[in-house]
Amino acid sequence: MRSRGNIPAIMPVPKSALVTGSRVYLRRPRLADASRFIAAVKDSAPLHRSWIEAPATRSSFAAYVRRYAGPASRRAASATNIGLFVCRIEDGVPAGVFNVSEIVRSAFNSAYIGYYALAPYAGHGYMAEGLKLTLQLAFDRLRLHRVEINIQPTNERSISLVRGAGLTREGYSRRYVKIAGRWRDHERWSFLAEDWHARRARRR
Repeated sequence: MRSRGNIPAIMPVPKSALVTGSRVYLRRPRLADASRFIAAVKDSAPLHRSWIEAPATRSSFAAYVRRYAGPASRRAASATNIGLFVCRIEDGVPAGVFNVSEIVRSAFNSAYIGYYALAPYAGHGYMAEGLKLTLQLAFDRLRLHRVEINIQPTNERSISLVRGAGLTREGYSRRYVKIAGRWRDHERWSFLAEDWHARRARRR
């Protein structure tokens, strides 16, 4: 799409968008994203450090797409894992990733959320809006009761992100997840359906 004068062109939000905000939208990852995604992950190595391990090869990315964007992920009532790319509205480029994982229904009706930004878009507010849109999907579309985010205690930027979104720190899990070959402590943060509905009510 061409720009007019000094006004930058804005790409139309695709029909594949699941949720749309003011600057970003969420869509499912797809195999066609492999080359751009793998390059972005490699460029993001200093940013990701020991915080996360993102798919960095074609085989690992293909496995990720099968698990988080395959047919099972498209059934809201029974999906167990859903992958979401945070894409900039202005050009459609992925700025980060959110994963809604281990969705358990019945009496639990809860899930975990993991995420990471992609270089060079960290620190520009895209992930903050992406988290709000992910919460919107979790509670309005998936009808979950609770989501939990686990963060290493020294990851100050990530803690700032969830605190800004209104999550509550619930506790501390020792040696919780093995990342980059080491068992790492994590803080537990959560958001409930009651929190979501209260936020919606305040905006009316």
